[in-house]
Amino acid sequence: MKLSRRSFIKGAVGAVTVAAGGSVLLTGFGSHEQPDTATEATPPGDNNWEPAYLRLERSGKFAERVEQAYARLEHCDLCPRKCGVNRLKGERGLCRAPEKVVVYSAQPHFGEERPLVGRNGSGTIFFSNCNLRCVFCQNWPIAHEGRGREIEDEDLADTMLELERRGCPNINLVTPTHVMPHILNATRIAAKKGLSTPLCYNTGGYESAEVVRMLDGVVDIYLPDLKFMDAARGEKYLGGAPDYPENAKAAILEMHRQVGVLETDSARVARRGVMLRHLVMPNHVSDPLEFVDWVAENLPKSTYVNIMAQYRVEHEAFDYPDISRSITSEEFVSAIEHAKEVGLTNLDDRSLSNYESHKRRM
Repeated sequence: MKLSRRSFIKGAVGAVTVAAGGSVLLTGFGSHEQPDTATEATPPGDNNWEPAYLRLERSGKFAERVEQAYARLEHCDLCPRKCGVNRLKGERGLCRAPEKVVVYSAQPHFGEERPLVGRNGSGTIFFSNCNLRCVFCQNWPIAHEGRGREIEDEDLADTMLELERRGCPNINLVTPTHVMPHILNATRIAAKKGLSTPLCYNTGGYESAEVVRMLDGVVDIYLPDLKFMDAARGEKYLGGAPDYPENAKAAILEMHRQVGVLETDSARVARRGVMLRHLVMPNHVSDPLEFVDWVAENLPKSTYVNIMAQYRVEHEAFDYPDISRSITSEEFVSAIEHAKEVGLTNLDDRSLSNYESHKRRM
């Protein structure tokens, strides 16, 4: 059975505990038993591949990149909000993130896209707080309230290593924007201890292309949302972010410049590239047809695209009439059919499965 993100989070509560020394411990795996193999088997012909950050470390430039990233916390401009607060002195901006990284949970996740899951589950780390304030947020206790535990970068590095040890084929960094410097530092620490697993930057899309350029040579897989195509809706539904569409589009183009279309190993597990998500919402609020057109016009038609049907009325969405109901089959089917019409060739398998299911209901 495939898990939704919300189901995963419910199952993950308590999966991470903090030991006396502050280290994050992965202690639970929900309904999935830990596989016998300690690591994901490397398929034949894939032995020469390595993650980008190892090459950056060998170049001698990784330490400088970490220093540059941390300097941005002094007048925080990690996202388009550009709050300008000094997080190094404990000041907090709109995302409410403190100086240290806050982690809600970390464990193998079997509900992500198939190329990320592999055999042993995507090594998912949920960071608390968020630079968006989506009124329909399904994870609002984490993203809005910041539930979780503060840890040191060294502990985050150990968490990455533990996920790799348990056979996860990637380190999946969920809502990473506001803790990008901590991620870079932790990755470098982990790399020195042997980490060699791809990094997946799993973001809501509200990114600064300038900051994303700092990830060049560090991140292997980008998993951004492109939630809205209209500025007024970004203002209304994303906590006052009318510049969301322009920033998300620019960031996605920069991500593609860095890593290109999705590449998988011989076991069809992701190791590099862009994987793009779009959530279909009621009354075409998210403009799915416009989203499809933008992808077809600006990215290769072989770009991996997940058009999602999992919208539910959550958090404050009940107060917004246009999004206070579930989507209809017609709304979802029209999005997939348009994607096929414009020639997108790499639609997520669950998108296609949901398409067939919704089509039968019509």
